[in-house]
Amino acid sequence: MPVQYLYLFIAVAAETIGTTALQASQQFSRLGPSLIVIVAYAFSFYMMGLTLKLMPVGIVYAIWSGLGIVLIAAIGFVVFGQKLDLPAVLGMVMIVLGILVIHLFSNSSTH
Repeated sequence: MPVQYLYLFIAVAAETIGTTALQASQQFSRLGPSLIVIVAYAFSFYMMGLTLKLMPVGIVYAIWSGLGIVLIAAIGFVVFGQKLDLPAVLGMVMIVLGILVIHLFSNSSTH
């Protein structure tokens, strides 16, 4: 796996942890999860910054945000019992397909 994708997947994982902690922080009223939000987002942006040395910002952000959306929706469903209707699931399938198209067919995914 190229190092830029490793950096990017670590950034996505950190963002996912931060967003999950954001839900658990109960609007920043709980200290522990609130601190996790701050640290996880800071680390995510740091890793995304490393990725940007090797990939264009549009591609990085599309993958970072798209994977983050799908992972957070899955965590919301499993951990927080949040329901997804068919249009939401179909939309997320299209996001994943878009990420695959970028990764498999685009020459823009590297500088």
